[in-house]
Amino acid sequence: MTTGRAFRPTAGRPDDGSAAAAHGDADSDAHSDAVISVERLTRVFRRRGDTDLAAVDAMTFSVGRGEAVGYIGANGAGKSTTIKMLTGILAPTSGTARTCGLDPMRGRRELARRIGVVFGQRSQLWWDLPLGESFDILAAIHRLEPRRAATRVGQLIELLDLGPTLAQPVRSLSLGQRMRAEVAAALLHEPELIILDEPTIGLDVLSKARLREFLIAQRREHGTTLLLTTHDMGDIERLCDRVLVVDHGRLAFDGTLSGLAGTVGAQRVLIVDLDRPTDALHGIPHTRWLGAEGEGVRQRLAFDAADTTAAAVLAAVAERATLRDLSIEEPDIEDVVRRIYSAPPGGITG
Repeated sequence: MTTGRAFRPTAGRPDDGSAAAAHGDADSDAHSDAVISVERLTRVFRRRGDTDLAAVDAMTFSVGRGEAVGYIGANGAGKSTTIKMLTGILAPTSGTARTCGLDPMRGRRELARRIGVVFGQRSQLWWDLPLGESFDILAAIHRLEPRRAATRVGQLIELLDLGPTLAQPVRSLSLGQRMRAEVAAALLHEPELIILDEPTIGLDVLSKARLREFLIAQRREHGTTLLLTTHDMGDIERLCDRVLVVDHGRLAFDGTLSGLAGTVGAQRVLIVDLDRPTDALHGIPHTRWLGAEGEGVRQRLAFDAADTTAAAVLAAVAERATLRDLSIEEPDIEDVVRRIYSAPPGGITG
């Protein structure tokens, strides 16, 4: 499905949170199944001598409990502004946001106990203290019972392989070690929602893989809800069930990765290995013949998942040749997102 409304809200001065708070807690029951719920959420920045900037423009979406959602967009699209409103750092100009059933501005203190946040470029650890002491301080801030805190810290240290770094000052950790420590800090109090903003930025391949596997395990074992912003499409593919694309402050797409590919016309490619040289497989319904190798022993056919299925294409091929092997190439997600970013405002449709 696709979401997003084609209208421009009236720009006004950012308020002190009363616009969102005016709806109070009266509608909390309506969103009890949603960990995140925003309705026509808007944030306008006033610029002297220039037109007002709607960084987030009438955004509406929700995230259910246990979901893993990728929130992607080009730089300046409105991702960080949305996260700041969801976490109570920034007040909306208009519209409403609820996180874990709370108004983020009015319930900021309670919300801090129920969410964990990692900003790839900012640290919640104490730079000059040993990592272990940072964990102790954070456990005290969250008012964790000592036995519970010790058990949880032990779990995270083991799962994220942080034992050798506990006595080291945070400033001496490698980037991969520090990012794993940041994720551990965000999950120390076992939040129901974790928001990760560029968590793998600058990490090497091994560090990325280790962090991704940990997050997958945390979701599986604890049912943690995940909202992830990233420019690394590998993060989205490995971690997320659903993707939201924000473009010029508006929600341009809400659905699965395969649906996102279909939205911009990206196609799957069926590669068939045949038992003998075969003429080009032109004329297979709903496919486009891309080429052949080895005198036609291997052939490639592109198809749109909205028009046909791999099984239907295979059946049609099998009527003309004997199959030995097959594989399917999925659309390159980075190419899909590049197409969306390069589209004019409002040019993305589903």
